[in-house]
Amino acid sequence: MQWTEQQDRKPEEPSVTIKRVVLYALLIPWTVGLSTTAATPSIAASSEAGGAAFTLTSTAFTEGGVIPKVHECTSGGNDPRQKNESPPLAWTGGPTAAQSYALVMRDLDNRNLIHWVIYDIPVNVASLPQNVEHVYTPSVPSGARQVYYRGSASLFGYQGPCSPGSVNTYEFVIYALNKATLSELDSSSSTQTAARAITNATLGSAKLTGES
Repeated sequence: MQWTEQQDRKPEEPSVTIKRVVLYALLIPWTVGLSTTAATPSIAASSEAGGAAFTLTSTAFTEGGVIPKVHECTSGGNDPRQKNESPPLAWTGGPTAAQSYALVMRDLDNRNLIHWVIYDIPVNVASLPQNVEHVYTPSVPSGARQVYYRGSASLFGYQGPCSPGSVNTYEFVIYALNKATLSELDSSSSTQTAARAITNATLGSAKLTGES
């Protein structure tokens, strides 16, 4: 009598079959757990990548554009359009951990000369109006403070572009800070001292440049 391959196999004992069933039962949950864990990082990365960027803009000029005459300094100028009014600025996408904001304006073509420092801007404020008052504590935004500018003029707050003989690049930087107030500064603090304090408390920043 000729035996087939199936008939030649010795039937498995019941104990062996039971052991295999138990082993499969243990392996299946472990494998599913592995696939779930492996998918988690990609979901988190995708969510993180979808966050809005920290940006600073102005309705007065675009990035790299010309700063209007109304925002230029009046020191030695004869143009009636020059009013030394700070430009309107707005920002979005600041770090969620921010407790306040500060803004610093520099003349990049004049040894990074600081033209304006305003700080202690409340965290719920996301813009500065045109022509912020030239006082230590302006009424808008309430709670903010400004550094005294000593140079072509002597005043609190904004000093506009003053480069009649050349075209200079001016940089406005908004900083998100890790504290609600820079208590180490006061009305006699210099622009350099204020800039250092801001840098030390910075969580993130966004910038806008213009030419004048």
